[in-house]
Amino acid sequence: MSIHKDFQEKVKQYAELAVKVGVNVQEDQPLWISAPLGTEDFVRLVVKEAYLAGARIVHVQWYDEEIMRMHYESAPDDVFYEYPSWLAAAHEWVVDLKGAFLQIEANDPDLLKGIDPDRIMNFEKASGDALDRFYEAIEKDEISWSIVAIPSQKWADKVFPELPSSERVASLWERIFTSVRIDHPDPVSAWKSHIQTLTDKATQLNSLNLESLHYSAVGTDLSIELHEDHIWLTGASKTPQGTNFIANMPTEEVYTVPVKTGVNGTVISTKPLAYNGNVIDGFTLTFVDGEIEEVSAKEGEEILRKLIETDEGAAYLGEVALVPHHSPISDSGILFFNTLFDENASNHLAIGSSYPTCIKDGNILSDEEREVKGLNESVVHEDFMIGSATMNIDGVCRDGKKIAIFRNGNWAI
Repeated sequence: MSIHKDFQEKVKQYAELAVKVGVNVQEDQPLWISAPLGTEDFVRLVVKEAYLAGARIVHVQWYDEEIMRMHYESAPDDVFYEYPSWLAAAHEWVVDLKGAFLQIEANDPDLLKGIDPDRIMNFEKASGDALDRFYEAIEKDEISWSIVAIPSQKWADKVFPELPSSERVASLWERIFTSVRIDHPDPVSAWKSHIQTLTDKATQLNSLNLESLHYSAVGTDLSIELHEDHIWLTGASKTPQGTNFIANMPTEEVYTVPVKTGVNGTVISTKPLAYNGNVIDGFTLTFVDGEIEEVSAKEGEEILRKLIETDEGAAYLGEVALVPHHSPISDSGILFFNTLFDENASNHLAIGSSYPTCIKDGNILSDEEREVKGLNESVVHEDFMIGSATMNIDGVCRDGKKIAIFRNGNWAI
């Protein structure tokens, strides 16, 4: 098989994986795809696979990064407090019809570099408020959803500046293929085996019924309280209709929810955070009773501060995720400048909204009951990486017993 044919076969397998394993499109189910220009060839393969899988209708929402940049540069200030009602209604169409949602990324990590942070944050809040019902359906796994990514030239330029320009996109393709297990003879079977491994680890953690976690590494000394009803989950989820799906491809994490007011100490980032077209790097956060009290960053500090000020919940944690240092993405030694990949190379936390699925009966709890159990609410949910080869994590059981969860960046259980 020629190199070109081999590459085309891998791309086709990736599209099939996104449809059959990622969102797992069902017979007569609508599918909404969000994708940037430049991904047309891949999106067409995804659409074809979706219809072959029985999709009722596939709608593609395109966006152009250059126009997005023009909008942030030139539109009047008050526009960023608005979100189109027709577009919010379109997202709710997916929820009403129990459809599937697939986000395809190929983003330039520096797209909005230099843009007024207030514009970015104002629109983040406006869109979060307008899409509240859609995001709640995502957080509660009421619809199947997934995120995948393919290379763009600007993204590849950021990841591989040392390579000749003509080789960068191809190199990023190969790294993505490896991270989503396209390099296996049977990628679908490989994913089933991988998810079972993660599920076994989540089962181990759930059996411990931990009261708290303590993180220690260079620059990090952090304690996180866990509610007695917390549940450890993996990237494999299931809708109320029984449809299995993988929310992030790749995924290497086992995650749960912290008690909102139960986080204390200091943590440093170990990888840059690519956030809304800006890179935030070298940052330190200090928590007191759950709230971020001190912030510093070597790059993007103003953006980070604005993010934390988006709303009341943006200053608290909503997710705790464990990822071993020795995992396919981490072992590659590549910094992707894309959270979808970088979060799966490192232990990470998320500021902002929590997943109610990580609490027993969380999907049926009222807002007041969720608050009592320590679930955080926010229009934002941003993962940031804190893991390293020197990180140790200890779990404290409810009888006071301490258990080594991570040693030197990897699983100890």
